[in-house]
Amino acid sequence: MKLSLVLIIYRSNSPIALETSIFCENSLKNRNIESYRIESDFDKNQFESYFSNLASFPELVIVLGGDGTVLKSANALVNYDIPLLSFNIGGNLGFLTQDKDFLFDQSFIEILEKEEFIIDFRNRLHCDVYSNKKQTERKLIKSYDALNDFYFKSVEEDISPTNQIQIEIDNEIVNAYKGDGLIISSSTGSTAYSMAAGGPIVHPSINAFVINPICPMSLASRPIIIPDTSKVIIRAVQNNKREIKLWKDGSKCMTIKESDYCEINKVVKPCKMIKFDKSISYYITLIKKLDWKGDLSLKNNQGN
Repeated sequence: MKLSLVLIIYRSNSPIALETSIFCENSLKNRNIESYRIESDFDKNQFESYFSNLASFPELVIVLGGDGTVLKSANALVNYDIPLLSFNIGGNLGFLTQDKDFLFDQSFIEILEKEEFIIDFRNRLHCDVYSNKKQTERKLIKSYDALNDFYFKSVEEDISPTNQIQIEIDNEIVNAYKGDGLIISSSTGSTAYSMAAGGPIVHPSINAFVINPICPMSLASRPIIIPDTSKVIIRAVQNNKREIKLWKDGSKCMTIKESDYCEINKVVKPCKMIKFDKSISYYITLIKKLDWKGDLSLKNNQGN
């Protein structure tokens, strides 16, 4: 990969991330590679303003922070075909980041130049919110993109968190979930909120959506995995008279009124994430992150 311009996004309110961004900038400068640094509390319009003044887009975006910083950066760059290289700075081991040792020993530049990496294509979710006050027509209110998940919960003002949410898959009404909410996640997002709510872990290379109810009141309401080519419609059950709040990747979006509904599909452009050949595998990440046992024979040998 030939680099001439790199965008560096670093976690806001993190002294170590700021310090690391300067180190990264200097490391690139020593190789005659230009870079531009920006904090993760950016407004999405900043990218449009920044990119509009460039003759060409950056070849790479380096993200310094945890999974939250990666998610925000990926969503903001949804319209730009630029790969992300993320390093875990100032947080625990992340599912979306590379080991920071590659950064601090500056080997990441040589790895990129020698192309000793793969580009991991991560499918995203897209949600269109429509108003359907008149049954014969619909009006687009807002659109959102997410790398991990969309989920629906009661608004904070409600006395009880219980709500009823109807789900349609490919124009077929499948179920009406009653409980604390509902999660629609990508394979990448299966290890986020969905996993915490008892959902399955899905390898990120599998093209799927996970539909996972949050604390359902019926034992028959179980998580299901469907093809990510599906069209999913979410709406509040009409006779429930309760609004629901839409969230994406852990951030509040908007209130879904009784006459509104959400249509969720796969984004056409996947998120490009760089994974080094020498980085730890997805399964080792799971072993470390979830405190699994791994290969017991190796541990037995270490004890001898």
